[in-house]
Amino acid sequence: YEKAESDIMMRQPRDPQKDRLVNERLISVSYGQIGMIQASAGFFVYFVIMAENGFRPSHLIGIRKQWDDLKNEAVEDSYGQEWSYADRKILEYTCHSAFFVS
Repeated sequence: YEKAESDIMMRQPRDPQKDRLVNERLISVSYGQIGMIQASAGFFVYFVIMAENGFRPSHLIGIRKQWDDLKNEAVEDSYGQEWSYADRKILEYTCHSAFFVS
């Protein structure tokens, strides 16, 4: 906890025109730095889970049309293993969950 300030009631209140609670520096740190770190961590986890299940990042480029095709029950991963639509969606939702948890 913070130490008690004995002169807190003798100070002038902040100037609402000049002393903002949220300023440019706070926004740049929270969105610019922390947001980029969180986004990088999320994408890293997403690609790690996909790679662990056979879909390497280079194989994912351009696979969206096959991935979402309900009738396609044989989408091949990087190792030649075939994935059904239901299994692909389970993997996709697992990746989404890991992205948001990270």
